[in-house]
Amino acid sequence: MSTTTVQQLIKMPAEVDENNPKKFVFPCDIGTDYTFKRDIVWKNVFGFIVLHLGAFYGLYLAFTEVKWLTVPYVWILIFITGEGVTAGAHRLYSHKSYKAALPFRIILLILQTMAGQNCMYIWVRDHRQHHKYSDTDADPHNSNRGFFFCHMGWLMSKKHPLVKEKGKTIDMSDLEADPWVMFQKKHYKTLYFIFALIIPVYFPVLFWNETLWNSFFTSYFLRYVTLLHITWTVNSIAHFYGTKPFDKNIVPVESKLVAIWGGGEGWHNYHHTFPWDYKASEFGAYLNATTALIDIMAYFDMAYDLKEAPASMVEKRSKRTGDGTHKAYGSSIKRNNNENVENAKDSALNGEFVQNYRTSMARG
Repeated sequence: MSTTTVQQLIKMPAEVDENNPKKFVFPCDIGTDYTFKRDIVWKNVFGFIVLHLGAFYGLYLAFTEVKWLTVPYVWILIFITGEGVTAGAHRLYSHKSYKAALPFRIILLILQTMAGQNCMYIWVRDHRQHHKYSDTDADPHNSNRGFFFCHMGWLMSKKHPLVKEKGKTIDMSDLEADPWVMFQKKHYKTLYFIFALIIPVYFPVLFWNETLWNSFFTSYFLRYVTLLHITWTVNSIAHFYGTKPFDKNIVPVESKLVAIWGGGEGWHNYHHTFPWDYKASEFGAYLNATTALIDIMAYFDMAYDLKEAPASMVEKRSKRTGDGTHKAYGSSIKRNNNENVENAKDSALNGEFVQNYRTSMARG
């Protein structure tokens, strides 16, 4: 077994084969078939062209014609609807890294609807699948397919057969038991029309006499497309450009740039190493607006049972599998040699990894 294969085997999550509970299927066994050619969904391509033309025109209006209040209004919309994605769809519903009181959950559902990134149920299913089969053909936005594909190209082509197959195995029972999530799923198109289009567009018209035309292209097109690209950079930039202080054997990296504009979602190597941590980062609220929001809501008892990776666990993991770039632990990292690889192989085969994997999934 090669060094690369062993590292992938040890560090990537595994899937239980239902026909043989003792057999585990690892993402490295799925891999990426670079000869596979995807069929383009041209109606989606056309839709994104229209959205981007509208957004560019909205940007032009923002610099030339709109009333001054409209510009900060659009940025506020981008921020709060983004929290519906990061605090809601991602950290609450996908990873269950904290619990939220009903009023906060409803607010997050509304904000996630305004974000327009599909209903909560589908967003969570795709994200859980991304973590389970990260950067393989079973990952909806497999970064091994290239920067453009994992950024937005995956939304303009038909799903890989493995994405469809493995997507059916993702456990969604918790969301299926949530009446509010299922209500949003059932009535998503209507709710989207109300919360993502009508309310944001008419608010400036009613309160500071913005023109409907200007508001439509700024409060909808510009706001919507900007947030889409902010979200997509987590799948693209944070899988390509950065360091791996916690696990050098996985694709996700630490990206301060994405953390700044993505509400703290750029600390991606940490997040994929400790996905149950509500902070999605080692640094708490530093460059992490979403963590700050959750902390504030926890102060008012709207968020509770916040899960964190213990500092000792973070240190041990960084020293064991990091790339040496961690400012505190990097100098202590021992470079892998053949003996380390064989020890890692033995660890995997004797079930230590399997037990650790089950423990981490239970936390999630």
